[in-house]
Formats: sequence, structure tokens, C-alpha cells
Amino acid sequence: MATPIIMPRQGQSVESCIITSWNKKVGDTVEKGDILFSYETDKSSFDEAAPESGVLLAIFHEEGDDVPCLENVCVIGAAGEDISAFAPAGEAAPAPIAEAAPAQEAAPAAAPVTEAAPEATAAASGAISPRAKALAEKTGADLLKAIPTGPNGRIIERDVQSLLDRGLTVSGAASASYTAPVEGTGANGRVVLADLTAPAAPAAAPAAAAPAASVAEYEDVKMPNIRKIIAKQMCASLTEMAQLTYNTSFDATKLLAFRKSLKAGAEKMGLANITLNDVILYAVSRVLKYPKHRVFNAHCLGDTVRYFNNVNIGIAVDTERGLMVPTVFGANNMSLNDISKEAKSVITAAQSGKISPDYLTGATFTVSNLGSLGIESFTPIINPPQTAILGIDCVSKRIKEVDGEDVVYSAMGLSLTADHRVIDGADAARFLQDVAFALENIDLLMAK
Repeated sequence: MATPIIMPRQGQSVESCIITSWNKKVGDTVEKGDILFSYETDKSSFDEAAPESGVLLAIFHEEGDDVPCLENVCVIGAAGEDISAFAPAGEAAPAPIAEAAPAQEAAPAAAPVTEAAPEATAAASGAISPRAKALAEKTGADLLKAIPTGPNGRIIERDVQSLLDRGLTVSGAASASYTAPVEGTGANGRVVLADLTAPAAPAAAPAAAAPAASVAEYEDVKMPNIRKIIAKQMCASLTEMAQLTYNTSFDATKLLAFRKSLKAGAEKMGLANITLNDVILYAVSRVLKYPKHRVFNAHCLGDTVRYFNNVNIGIAVDTERGLMVPTVFGANNMSLNDISKEAKSVITAAQSGKISPDYLTGATFTVSNLGSLGIESFTPIINPPQTAILGIDCVSKRIKEVDGEDVVYSAMGLSLTADHRVIDGADAARFLQDVAFALENIDLLMAK
């Protein structure tokens, strides 16, 4: 019995996913556990494995398609099965796949083979996705010159866009009788009606006049989906908020000594590998619970401010796919050791690209640490609808006067960006002072 494969829902907040690649094509035999296709949410990527063995009878969505969750993506079953009932709404029902035909029937012996035959066959046989067909009809793209890159030799939207990028189009007058690829003589190489009736030009003449090299001097790379999401969020953040950044620093002598002692005694005490960033997350989660700072642990929702009872800290994480901000929920109720374990768990999941989208939402405040990269000061951008974000800068040597003498000490910088619509400058300064004091006197904070 045929089995439809649906687009999984990876998290309660996910409505659709984008197919990034197909590992199988229609007609392939698949074994249970084989990876059929890969897909991604706005910030995570996943592989979909075959739930059972059989033949891949149909593919309803191509690479690049944004597929609603729980919609059928493909069907596995036995050759010859009727699978029309599984086609998504608006999709034509695929014809059943027959048993393997004798080899001599695969292609007529007398069929001439030309360089353009595969492309022309793909376009003429209707092996083209609905989105690609719509774009071609709208723009007049020369489908006979298309190079199919979709599964099973299907022309997909990016193939049509490639034609347009190269200026390969056909005029409306020529399209009705255009059945074999020819070089266009119209504007920008467009195929016009005269090209279909004019005698063929000598092959040698154009070749002699052609440039010796055709290597592109640049490369166009389509922006990944995650990059699009980041761009959209960051632009919205800067255009919808009145953001202002405040910078300060504190004496990190005790903090560095505390971290050193943790590292030395971690194994004996059964502690996680607690980092400076973990200690900072712990301190911030406590300061955010001060009643006078509750506006920093909040969301600005237009003319309403939503204050949260617990602190859900977002951690800005650098990954191969782009910036991600996983969340440590209820950090204010965790011990330092628990925060360290949970932070490492969500950071690792984000870096692997397998994190559940549910962990990429719900943060009430975000910490972005660029200190390890040597950044002395920066302007972190708020993640809407949060009201602030704290940037952690590097440690540097500074001099201060102690009892009339100049003393060298280790200073760590803090960069706080706040939404001036709901947070005044003095409030931002007081919050920074309290964070700096807590970190500067970490021994006192741990005693609370």
C-alpha cells in the first residue's frame, strides 16, 4: 500500500519548511531509513528518512519550494499503484509508475541526438514545475535552452531564472512556432519571428568573432533562507525601534579568579565546564529580576509592554548557517551549573543545525558575546520584540588609581542597546551599573 511522506512540523511555531535538496528521484527504489530529501525551517535543517521500503512513486514539491507543514511531499509504494489520492490540492495527479520496460523500448534507435535534445525534451514533455512554468510564461524565457536541475530532469524555477539572467528569451510572436532552439538576433539575444524563417548563418563566422574567453568576473549566489530571515529581522529592528547603545566596563579581577577556581575544581566538585559566558548569563538572570529593572525583561508590543515573571535568556550563537539565538528558559531559577549545562546544550544544537525551532523563540532578553573575538565595543541590535540586548566585550588591561598609586587591572567591557521608546537613558545606565557590580563582586552574588 502506498505511503505518503508529509512535511514534518518541527516545532509548534513552524508553519512551513523549504526543501533544500532531493537525494532520490521518481522511480528510484528506496530502503527504509534512506534519506529522501533535506529541508529547513528559517534557522534549522533536517533530513527526512523513508519510513519503509518501496519505490518513490511521485514527488509533489521541488528543491526551493516552501511547503506547508503536514502537506504531502512525495509517495512511496509499489510500481503501478494508483496514488492520485495523495496529490496536494492544486497539483495534477501523477501517472502510475509501470513495471520496468524492456531495454529496447527505452529509446527509438533512429531518434537523432542533438546537444539541445535533453532540454527541449524536458520543456516539450511538460517536465516543468508549476512555479517555473508561470515565471516562463510571464517573462518569455526560452525554455528550449533550459538546463533542468530538478529531480528526474525537471525544469524548476531557478532554471528559468538562469535563462533570464543570461538574456535567453523568446518574443510573443515567435513563441507559437518556436520548436527548435536557435540563436536570437533581437535585443539582448531575444529570439524573434525572423529568426525562425531566416536561413542559417555560417557556423564558422560567429565562432571566429566570438570573444576568446567567457569567464565571469563575478559570482551571483542566491541568499540562503536563514540569511533572508536575519536580514528581515535586523532591518525591522532598526526601523521600528529607537535604539541607543551605552558602553561601560568593570574590574574583572574577581570574575577571572572565580572562573580559574571553577576550572581547577570542576572535576572534583562534579561541575560542568563553566565558562565566563555562563557566569555572565547567571549574573544577568539575577539582575533582570530586580524590580527596578523589569522593563529590561519585557517585550514591547506596540502600545503595550509585556513584563515577564521568569527570565528566558537568548544567547547569540555564531553558526555556519548564520546567527542563531537559542533560549535558556527560566534561567533565573537555575543554578550556575544548570545554566552552564543548558547553555551548552542549546548552543551545540544550534551549531549542528538540528535545534528545535521552539528553542529559537521565547527569549525575554539576549546576551551577545564577542569578547572572545577581541571586540572592545560594539552596537548589538535588539531582537524584537525584546526591549534590550547586552553585548559582552573583550578583557583588556587598564590602569586605575588605588591609594594614590597607579594599578594595572583586567577590565571587561559591556555594551547595552536599549529601546528608547520604553527605556530612558538613566534607566539603561543604572541597569549597566548593577550588572557591572554583580560581575565585579561575583563572590557576593553567589552568596545570595
